[in-house]
Amino acid sequence: MSETEVDVIVVGAGPGGSATAFHLARHGVRVLLLEKTTFPREKVCGDGLTPRAVKQLIKLGVDTSPEAGWLRNRGLRVIGGGIRLELDWPDLASFPNYGLVRTRLDFDDLLARQAVEAGAVLHTNTNVVAPVLDATGRAIGVTAEVGPDKQPATFHAPLIVAADGVSGRFPLAMGLAKREDRPIGVAVRRYYRSPARHRDEYLESWLELRSREGGEKLLPGYGWIFGMGDGRVNVGLGVLNSSSAFGKTNYRQMLTDWLGSTPPDWGLADEANADGPILGAALPMGFNRVPHYTRGVLLVGDSGGMVNPFNGEGIAYAMESGELAAEVAVQALARPAGVDRERALAHYPNELKARYGGYYRLGNIFVKMIGNPQIMRIATKHGMPHPTLMRFVLKLLANLTDPRGGDAMDRMINAMTKVAPAV
Repeated sequence: MSETEVDVIVVGAGPGGSATAFHLARHGVRVLLLEKTTFPREKVCGDGLTPRAVKQLIKLGVDTSPEAGWLRNRGLRVIGGGIRLELDWPDLASFPNYGLVRTRLDFDDLLARQAVEAGAVLHTNTNVVAPVLDATGRAIGVTAEVGPDKQPATFHAPLIVAADGVSGRFPLAMGLAKREDRPIGVAVRRYYRSPARHRDEYLESWLELRSREGGEKLLPGYGWIFGMGDGRVNVGLGVLNSSSAFGKTNYRQMLTDWLGSTPPDWGLADEANADGPILGAALPMGFNRVPHYTRGVLLVGDSGGMVNPFNGEGIAYAMESGELAAEVAVQALARPAGVDRERALAHYPNELKARYGGYYRLGNIFVKMIGNPQIMRIATKHGMPHPTLMRFVLKLLANLTDPRGGDAMDRMINAMTKVAPAV
């Protein structure tokens, strides 16, 4: 096929972009996947995947077995209020009962290769600079800089998918700015060599962080320790913009302060065990950039602010929105350009709102509440001693319920998300 004239151009080959390209190609759509970097490439991430993300990997035909290089986990270990609680992922018809860990260094590469095997054409080292607009302001292509010498190139397609991550440069070029009234987080992470902790059956979440000096004073934010299974752990922390410390804290220093309080045999307080620098990234949450479709452009994943406000998970929602965007695009392209096609494309933001709008509204409220240290302290103190309550909280925070035929917890969570007004 001509690589300058295709059916859909996908900007960005992260999990959202690659999932979009995969599902489009499987339906016979001519799709061009443009990635500004080359693989393998590092991304700032916790590297932990919930069953929600695992389900999407299985849809992409990815082998998630340990033999294929994945480290499986049984659930989430929560530490807070002086209590250590291990919560298994729920047994559901809708989702597998295991999570995974894998470094983003080869995770994104693996997904991009799945898209290529399905029939997508991948161009790496291709930095999309701007949309090409027709006389009505509709995007009909992109301009790009290709290769190390930044050769100019132009690609055309009747539909563009913006999956360019938190920077959202392509949506910004279309006039879509971030909404400041939606939650956003900042996360920093680092790898450490830790033979004592590198293999773990649980993802570990710390609801309370204390500095190396100890005492009662809590550090802001939440932390994680995820064993990578290769002799290393991924350790990080996040702070939400509902916290008074947001934007006023040296997050890298805060990470080392917290790790200084961990047991010496873990090796996390020793700089000699560090494997690489401390890196940070923003977490755009709760639909903080809308509309998700406008003038020939669909937004997928972080580009559309789709990180779960409850738990900071972005990969699952990037892949889910990519699958939905592909389904909508396939139906739209089967119709003649004009009113009929636009009617089909309008289904995309409507369906996103129906699927996640109420849940993200609850998440936005949750973010505002836990930004208050006193509320967080009370919730941790009184919630952690009750395993049944915490199992409910796990289902809510990880968005893991059966939509039909589930248990009482599922029905309660589903009812809450339905009655909450969509964001």
